[in-house]
Amino acid sequence: MSTSDGNSSIKSLSEISEKETVSFSVDLVAAAKRNLGFLKLVNDSHWLHQKSNILEAIRRYYELWMPLFADLISDSKPPMILPPLDIEWVWYCHTLNPTSYKHYCESRFSKLIGKPTIFDEENEEYALNRCREIWEHRYPSEPFENEADTNSDDQPVFPQDLLDEVSKHRYLYNKFSEPYSSDMAYLIASKQRYKGFIYMMQRFSNKCSHLVPTSDVLLMWLTHQSYPTIYAIDIKELEGDIEKIVGPWEAVEEENIEETKVLWERTFDQPYEKAGGAAIGSTVNIETPFYWDISDIDVNTRYKSMVPRFLFELCISVKLNTKMKQMEGNFSREFLRLRMVKCHRELKLDKPVSKFASDSWKKAWHLYCEFGTKGMIVEVRQLGGHCFKSSTLQQSVKYTWNDLLRAPSLTSDKEFNQRLRAVASITPPVQASYLLKCVPDRVTDDSGAMVSDVILKMNQYRPQKGRWLSRTVLDHAGRECFVIRMRVGGGVWRRGAEAPSTVKWEDRIIEIREGSWSYVSSSSSIGCAPVQRKW
Repeated sequence: MSTSDGNSSIKSLSEISEKETVSFSVDLVAAAKRNLGFLKLVNDSHWLHQKSNILEAIRRYYELWMPLFADLISDSKPPMILPPLDIEWVWYCHTLNPTSYKHYCESRFSKLIGKPTIFDEENEEYALNRCREIWEHRYPSEPFENEADTNSDDQPVFPQDLLDEVSKHRYLYNKFSEPYSSDMAYLIASKQRYKGFIYMMQRFSNKCSHLVPTSDVLLMWLTHQSYPTIYAIDIKELEGDIEKIVGPWEAVEEENIEETKVLWERTFDQPYEKAGGAAIGSTVNIETPFYWDISDIDVNTRYKSMVPRFLFELCISVKLNTKMKQMEGNFSREFLRLRMVKCHRELKLDKPVSKFASDSWKKAWHLYCEFGTKGMIVEVRQLGGHCFKSSTLQQSVKYTWNDLLRAPSLTSDKEFNQRLRAVASITPPVQASYLLKCVPDRVTDDSGAMVSDVILKMNQYRPQKGRWLSRTVLDHAGRECFVIRMRVGGGVWRRGAEAPSTVKWEDRIIEIREGSWSYVSSSSSIGCAPVQRKW
């Protein structure tokens, strides 16, 4: 898309060429993925955040690591070694203040000290082991690992602002802890938007005093900063403008967020905020699903009857065509309706068209969806006649989740007969918690068959022994996963009024059988519980 808007030419993110903005000298996607893993490790290493360990880490970084590393640099190329975790954490925090870090390096070493670009786990292990060898040779009396003395009252000598930087970033991982953040599709889209953010800043930084990044742009910006020599080269021509970007812990004014949104829309004619990319400090938040956690191992893969459930974040923004103002009398009775392609047929979310504007994008819906719903349909409908509950369909467009995952920046823009546009964006789907419900079912006998005339006839009228209360466990899609049975009675059942004998409490048995009922025919709801699995 390329249109004329006053003195500026609107482009899509994918149309930005390397010549029009900065060229990244590091693989930001790989670097960001490694960065997220590192931040998670730091977040989980509680020992690292004890004051004595922090002070010792800063001392080791300031007095030992930086002099060692500076001596190993040849031809301005960093050696391929990595320090222990505590030192790397201090180093990382220091680089997030480029001005302070540059001043420190040039005043002490007369050059800017860069970082090695190591993104492979095997190479990281080699680089750490190689560092240990060099360290032990140079500092035989200094342990390679942090061995802080918690009882020591000695305060190491180092710049105070270094301690402030480390303390400030203690909870940095919480800003990027969503399980989709490390997905490659999300990182590729984030890099594209970061490039667009810099392109916008190059063109319009004089229009505002502060630029507020979204969370995905912030991730890429901090990752870029963490490689100081590369960052310095890449943004050399933007040094004055780059200082306008609001950092992760700076106070954010709502006015600055709105100004940044306006500049983004002016540059790309797209909504600034998207799914997985809200402006930092924004007052509008969406509650995440309960127990949305990520694990490397699905603990329930052993149960073949349980189908994994996947969730993702969805955001839909709407903007009216400028000509719609001339038709105000017509669209005052029109509204937008959101429906799912599959399942949840009763879900109908409505928004009046009059709520949207022609000069800016407005967020219509922001929610979480099941990937199994396949997609969504956005309809333009008009209230009909004197019956306010009835409406007629004017037009509809469909977004499928698979198409959105393949779209640039995970975003798709669709138009409704040149009357309005809707932009949908998603995050990559991640496995979510299982949703199970238990529903009552028919009483079963000792074999697991439902007590019924149908079963009795199939067994040539041999009586059914035992009484078991039965429950069926359904998953989020209504599929049968388990059958739970509890033995409550004995005796037999034919077709008469035989009364079962009560089973003593200590003789009661609870069974959980994996799988679904085996129904005797397609038209019958009578069947047998799945065969009990032996563990």
